[in-house]
Amino acid sequence: MTLSWLAIFRLGLVQMCLGAIVVLTTSTLNRLMVVELALPAVLPGLLVALHYGIQITRPNWGFLSDTGGNRTRWIILGMAALAAGAMLAAYGVVVLETRFGAGLAISVAAYALIGLGVGASGTSLLALLATATAPARRAAAATITWLMMIAGIAITAGVVGAQLDPYSTGLLLRIVACVTGGAFLLTCFAVWGIEARVQAAPEATPMPFREGLAEIWAERKARNFTFFVFLSMTAYFMQELILEPYAGLVFNFTPGQSTSLSAAQNGGVFIGMVVVGIMCTGFKLGSLRAWVMGGCLGSAAMLAALTLLGQTGMGGLLVPAVVGLGVFNGVFAVAAIGSMMALAGQGRQAREGTRMGLWGAAQAMAAGFGGLTGAALVDVMRAGVGQDATAFGTVFLIEAGLFVASALMALRVMDRPGVPHRTLVPGE
Repeated sequence: MTLSWLAIFRLGLVQMCLGAIVVLTTSTLNRLMVVELALPAVLPGLLVALHYGIQITRPNWGFLSDTGGNRTRWIILGMAALAAGAMLAAYGVVVLETRFGAGLAISVAAYALIGLGVGASGTSLLALLATATAPARRAAAATITWLMMIAGIAITAGVVGAQLDPYSTGLLLRIVACVTGGAFLLTCFAVWGIEARVQAAPEATPMPFREGLAEIWAERKARNFTFFVFLSMTAYFMQELILEPYAGLVFNFTPGQSTSLSAAQNGGVFIGMVVVGIMCTGFKLGSLRAWVMGGCLGSAAMLAALTLLGQTGMGGLLVPAVVGLGVFNGVFAVAAIGSMMALAGQGRQAREGTRMGLWGAAQAMAAGFGGLTGAALVDVMRAGVGQDATAFGTVFLIEAGLFVASALMALRVMDRPGVPHRTLVPGE
């Protein structure tokens, strides 16, 4: 048996829980460090980069899913580690306010735990989806689960933003405890019994991890797509750590308002994904490559608009511009995910988890690199030019250039419309 639509939806709940917890650490806690605690933006950038850097172990988790089995255990244990890490990260922000050294030590341990949790839970979940979903449903399953993750991010950011004003450390800890505890319990309910009812057997004759990864890296399409994922996701994540500080420093947004801004952006991402799903899958309008390129170019245009708003002081248009950025980000992301799920089943059999782990590691490395680079560039520009709007705007324009480069790369590495997939062999 393969996964039913109900089972796919239940696994999507796990993705929703992942997004709900991670958004607290990458947006809310980041903003509190930069604005309320007046710490350099590079500090939360380094912490977030740490949690992404640890996710370089994703291919190992995917390989274990291909050769070991019992993915449910790793999904639940990973979520437990993620929830504990997020709670510890919130406590670290509280301690940073009075004892910098102790707070930093707690934060480093917390973000390391977050990285392990996301890697174990997220990769094992994607491996289960890739191996137990019928081939005809794989792209749709990826879209459903990703949309649910975005929904979790947007809903959590919106609710937390509404409840966090007036800000206090006690209120922060209570909110984070509710989100993390609820996410863990929902994950246990969502995955219970699913794996036992599907055919997702591990490979009969497993090989060492390095040999298995080398096989995948020898496939030309898998290798080129890895490079594309890294470049495009670097562009995608460069604004992750600086958008809320931008709203706070340039437009005087409160913590609740800037968190709600993050919710608006992710709401836009959700809309963009739905549009592509309907147009590309339902009406057969446009190829995945065309949607990826359109999403990249549209994202570049909206980043240029954000730069212009900072220079003109037109804060009333900030929310619409951020929503527009989210829409084009969603268009790009869902089209790239559809291509990813299609490619995951090509090449050597019983390696779906390893391919998803490889691309997940590329995405994680790009997210850490992009987020840290964006935060560091903002610090350098603020010190050099002395104007917040100019500093943030320069970084937004650099990100826009990377999106344009990603669109050009997609033109070369993604499948052309009308060219059917075929089984790949090593070296192709």
